[in-house]
Amino acid sequence: MASSLAFFHVLSLRTTPSPSCKPSLTNSLFIRTKPVFQSKKRVSFLPRCASITSFRPTIADDQTEEEALSEFWREIQGCNNWEGLLDPLNPVLRNEIIRYGELAQACYDAFDFDPFSKYCGTCKYLGSHFFEKLDMEDRGYQISRYLYATSNINLPNFFQKSKMSNVWSQHANWMGYVAVATDPDEIDRLGRRDIVVAWRGTVTYLEWIHDLKDILRPASFGEDPNIKIESGFFDLYTEKEHKCNYCAFSAREQILAEIKRLVERYKGEDLSITITGHSLGAALALISAYDLAEMKLNVLDGEDGERKIPITVYSFSGPRVGNLKFKERCEELDVKVLRVINVHDKVPMVPGIITNEKFQYQKYVEELIKFPWSYAHVGVELALDHTHSPFLKGVNDLGAQHNLEVHLHLLDGYHGKGRRFCLVNKRDIALVNKSCDILKDDFGVPPNWRQDHNKGMVRTVDGRWVVPERPRMEAHPPDTGHLLEQVWQRVKSRLNAI
Repeated sequence: MASSLAFFHVLSLRTTPSPSCKPSLTNSLFIRTKPVFQSKKRVSFLPRCASITSFRPTIADDQTEEEALSEFWREIQGCNNWEGLLDPLNPVLRNEIIRYGELAQACYDAFDFDPFSKYCGTCKYLGSHFFEKLDMEDRGYQISRYLYATSNINLPNFFQKSKMSNVWSQHANWMGYVAVATDPDEIDRLGRRDIVVAWRGTVTYLEWIHDLKDILRPASFGEDPNIKIESGFFDLYTEKEHKCNYCAFSAREQILAEIKRLVERYKGEDLSITITGHSLGAALALISAYDLAEMKLNVLDGEDGERKIPITVYSFSGPRVGNLKFKERCEELDVKVLRVINVHDKVPMVPGIITNEKFQYQKYVEELIKFPWSYAHVGVELALDHTHSPFLKGVNDLGAQHNLEVHLHLLDGYHGKGRRFCLVNKRDIALVNKSCDILKDDFGVPPNWRQDHNKGMVRTVDGRWVVPERPRMEAHPPDTGHLLEQVWQRVKSRLNAI
């Protein structure tokens, strides 16, 4: 699992850093420490580079104090579209992007990919132990509910299914989770109570990306039929299977009900809704953010009028999701999206290879010609380049270029366009090879090294090796149907008031 982050106060928002790091190989291993969060007291010290190597960093002389996250969290969440924070990359924003990326990575680390397990396709851990099992108990979040989707849709190579006959579900896959900040110190550091939705993607993209048919269909979440999203993403988000307890409610219904519950529970506090995902999970993150805003679940009625909870998407290696109308509607609804990509990754280039947001006449083609394969990215792009890291191989490995841990490594060393790559956080570079082989062999880290001890097998008292039984996961909280009914009534009342 990704190692803990340290929240460093190193540069002011107006400082232009010029770090440089030259890695020199050593045999010493990086020892992980607990994160140090400073939410109120301002601290100033020099940034350092740390991993399994030692460095000789060159630091700018004009070191000043850095603002605490709680003082400008709305800017970090994109209220000004991250203007002035990306080049050079603001260190507070860097930490937050990596933190949300690690919350997305947790979906991979907790997912059972093993086709020889009868639990294949589900989460390995109960929600009450999720962050503890992933060595993330210090993050200050608690799981609110798990998210499931039916695998009986037209993305066959995305879903994981067991080869065994006796399995936990014939129709469902675990897709992610909803969590909420509950630790008082973390809430204080954040400056608000944060609700997080993390969607699972796929470690490699070559399978599911070829299943995209580039077919757009009306989103049908609002009144405009011209707002369209890719049909496979739509099905994954909206389909359900009544024969399966886990898919009796669609992924859409699950998230709408849960956000409704949490917003009502904490409506007297400052709140944020942050949605994150990698690969196909990034597509689901954007769709669910749009849906929540279109349903106005982030709008609270108060004595002083309506109050809007900010919705932010931190997207990693995401494909295009919808057409130009979809992009424009997301902007109208004030959904903020920061897209982190590797310029060599192919996934962010699809669908919409022919007509996309870079095409000068896209609006004309989409509205007048009704071109059915017109797609547009939403939000602000943060483009990284894996060839700029001195730690990575220059191989043309498409899967590694798409890997989420590779993106988090690049974020750790990125400072701005044309600036030298230099790691500034305590992220062990061994994490890069967790599920790929792109770290240089000189560092002695084996490829694809993360796996369960003995692949989950344990020895019984009589000496046999078996896969232990897991506690049965709760399908859905009992109030899910009631909360959904409240959502539909709220939408209906708003439509009648227009």
